[in-house]
Order: sequence, then C-alpha cells, then structure tokens
Amino acid sequence: MVLKVFFPTCCTSAESGLLVGRWVPEQSSAVVLAVVHFPFIPIQVKELLARVQQAGRVGLAVLGTWCHCRLQEPEEGLGRFLEGLGAIFTHEPWLQLCRERGGSVWSCKALGWPMSPGAPSPAPVMLIFYDQRHVLLSQLHTPATLPDPQAGDAPPSVGGLAAVFDTVARSELLFRSDRFHEGPVQLSHWQSEGIEASILVELAKQASGPTCLMLSFLLSLLSAVGACRLFRLWPLPFICSKLSTCEQARHRLGHLTFLFSPRKAESPVQLMRKVNVFFSLLLDVALGLALLAWLRAENCIGQLADALVPVADCVAEELQHLLQWLMGAPAGLKMNRALDQVLGRFFLYHIHLWISYIHLMSPFVEGILWHVGLSACLGLTVALSLLSDIIALLTFHIYCFYVYGARLYCLKIHGLSSLWRLFRGKKWNVLRQRVDSCSYDLDQLFIGTLLFTILVFLLPTIALYYLVFTLLRLLVVAVQGSLHLLIDLINSLPLYSVGLRLCRPYRLAAGVKFRVLDHEAGKPLRLLMQMPPEQALSPS
Repeated sequence: MVLKVFFPTCCTSAESGLLVGRWVPEQSSAVVLAVVHFPFIPIQVKELLARVQQAGRVGLAVLGTWCHCRLQEPEEGLGRFLEGLGAIFTHEPWLQLCRERGGSVWSCKALGWPMSPGAPSPAPVMLIFYDQRHVLLSQLHTPATLPDPQAGDAPPSVGGLAAVFDTVARSELLFRSDRFHEGPVQLSHWQSEGIEASILVELAKQASGPTCLMLSFLLSLLSAVGACRLFRLWPLPFICSKLSTCEQARHRLGHLTFLFSPRKAESPVQLMRKVNVFFSLLLDVALGLALLAWLRAENCIGQLADALVPVADCVAEELQHLLQWLMGAPAGLKMNRALDQVLGRFFLYHIHLWISYIHLMSPFVEGILWHVGLSACLGLTVALSLLSDIIALLTFHIYCFYVYGARLYCLKIHGLSSLWRLFRGKKWNVLRQRVDSCSYDLDQLFIGTLLFTILVFLLPTIALYYLVFTLLRLLVVAVQGSLHLLIDLINSLPLYSVGLRLCRPYRLAAGVKFRVLDHEAGKPLRLLMQMPPEQALSPS
C-alpha cells in the first residue's frame, strides 16, 4: 500500500526538527502540521500536543524527523541524532523526511512500514505538498460539531481528503505559537512569517460584541415602532406599499438586523452573506456621499429646480398636442367624433389641473430637492428610491390617463364578449363559474344586437386612446424599472465574493487538483495539491 505524506509548503525551508501531525490509518496517510525546532524538551512537546488534542479533539503525535541539511552542516552527526529521537517519541510508522543539498533531492523513509507481514519493503511513498493557509481558509470541509469531552463523546470519523481539511481546521491552537514565540516550543507552520493579526483587529473583535448588542436593540426598537397599530391604519399601509422609499427602508432594516445580529454565523455560507451585506452597505453609503458632494460642488440642485417647472410645462404642452391630434383624424383613421371629443376634453381638463398643481408647488421644489439630495447620506439606494417616487408623482396624470383608458377598454371587451355569447345562445353561470346554454326571446336579441353594434363601432376610438396611454405608461415604467434595477444591483452585489474571486480564489475553491512535481526512480513521488476556483476545474 502506498504511504501518503501531506507536507506543508511553508515548512520546506524550515530548520531541522520533529514532524508534528496526525496519522490517518484508514487512508495510510500522515498529515504533517508543523516542524518543532531545536532546542526543545520532549515533555513540553507532549504537553503542547495534549492541549491541542483536548481543544480540537484531534489526535496529534510526533510522526518523525525532518532533516534540512545545509552544505556546510555536518550531515552524519545530525542524522544519527535525529534517528535517536525515535526512541523518545514512539510512533509507527516513523518518518524520516530529508531535503538534501539545498533542496535538489528529497528522500523519505518510513520505519516500521508496511505494518502487515508479507508486504513488499520498502513500500512506495507519495509526498504531497499542500498550502496550509489555503487548506485552512478554503473551507471545503467544515469540521463537524466538536463532541463534549465530559460526556465521553468520540470525535466524528472523517475519511478521504476531508481528513486533511478536518485535521488542519481542528489544529488552530497549534498555530498560535511559531518560531518567534518566547515559549518553550518553537514551531514552523503557515503563520511562521508573522501571525496574521494586529492590535486593531483584536480590539475590533472585542468591541464587536457590545456594539452588535446595542445596534440590535436599537433596530428591534425601530421595528417595534414601525409595527405599531397607529401605522396600520388605512391608508398608511397602502401608501407605504406603493412608495419605493418605504420598501427600500424596510429592505435595509432587514439587512441591518441580519448584519448586527449577536448570534454567530452558523456556516461559512452565512458568514460570507453577512460580509457581502456589510460591503454592499459600505458601497451604498460611499456612493451616496459621493453623489451628495457632487451635487453641492456643482450646485446641481438649484439648476434642477429652475429647470423642473419649464420641463413640466413642456411635457404638458406636448401632451396637449397629442390629445388634439387624437381628437382629429390620427393617421387618417375615422374616429367616432362625439366620443373622441368627450374623451379629448376630459383628458385636456386633467392636464390643465396638473399644470396648476405644478405651478402651485414651484416655490417648494428646491427645498424638496435639497432634502432628496441630503437623503443620499443614508445611501445611494435611498436617493434613487426617492427619485423613483418623485417621478411617479410627476407623472401621476399619465398614470391616471392609463387607468381611465384601461378601464374603458376592459369594460368594452367584457361587454362585447357577453353580447357575443348572447348571439350563440350562451350565458355565463355565476354560481358554477362556467358557460351554460340559454334561450333568449326576440326583444333580448334585438337589444343585444343594437348594443353589440354600438360597442363595435366605438371600439376603435377607445382602443386608440388605450394604446397611446399604454405606450406613455410603459415609457415611465421603463425609467422607473431602470432605477429599481440599479437599486437591486447595489443591494445584491456580492462585492466581497468578487474580491475573493479576484484576490484569493482559494477561498472559493470548488475542488482539489494534483500536479506532478517530480518523479524519479528510487525517490518519492512528489505532488502539489491545488485548490482552484469552480471555473478553473476541468476534467482531466
């Protein structure tokens, strides 16, 4: 059976010492975690391994020796000394890993392997290099829930490559000390170049708990105020459901409640979602502040307020020209003149009311726009939501035209369908919700024929008005839809995941690949374990 030795790449240049790790007998694998440097006291090394085993519930032991001989070092004396350590730290198999002559040649011996009698000796050895940092942070295998040592629970068994990830994830206590540590045991592992932490990071971790509790209490209080019975009185719920600003505020409140929840993330996916929400909030506020600074520097609020009323007058004038065109002979179509004049004057009166409303609100337009600009401090999405609501208010007359035209057209179609069933001797059964046969007398058929003829001849006029106002409504909806699309993009942009994909793709690894480094006769096969992202995986 092939003996597989997983060796961290960060220890390839480490000084000679002991190999500390875990032996996985089911897979015939040895997972090396660190190298213990000289000088050391054996009892202190065993105490350190016992503490790590108690904390992570993973069996660690001294697997063998590591010899990294420089050209000027006495190789024979060091080799005999390392061989003598096998009598102090007993383990089968006992590994003797050596990097000879500056790293050009590697050798690996396994004393006491194979354990089964009659097996060929020496057994082939496969040396697999892995990046300890990538394995620990990739989270391809999340360790199971730690058992309770007082209850006598046994640690869960993990097989395959998952055992490597599980071993590294459960040995975090071992990585808290390195070769620069002042303790009795000096180690080399993935943090040997310097522990990745700082005073500011530690202070942020200590302050995050009370801060999350306070913000969570404030958000729960705000949610309780929003759920008050006073805000449930009609028509407040109806108005809030129609305003984009209220929907965005409710959405952001849910994001903040999820982000500042005092409960710890239950899985890496939930943790990444929290970080994505946090960075989306930062991006939203940063874009809002940039927009506010640009509006103040260029005095765009005053220019927009001065141009708003003339633009509204121009739009109203164009609508009047459109209605006058519809009241004539649009595109050479023959319209019902009486109905055309009634509908045209009805809509022209609405435009007149709308122009009066705009001129009445003109003194307050600049103040309203300044408050909209200041809302950008809460985020660009809030400002865009307010802009969408303002567009909805400014085009409310177009919405009314569309509703009137749609209602008339709907009534016309329903009337024609009912009269058409009358000609066929059918009627709609309201109780059974189906069409049944029915016999009509002569007077009913005569009146139905007259009404059907009238509705058919009036249908083109109403259909044309409905088509024109539907196109105008679709234009407004397209503008509002573009704003809502931008809002949804900012709310759901996985900025943190994109950053990880570009800078640290191993954090989003989807599998494991092996690359052959060296294969010489009489030497161990050397492989490199890589963890590319999902798109980089290709069938071999």
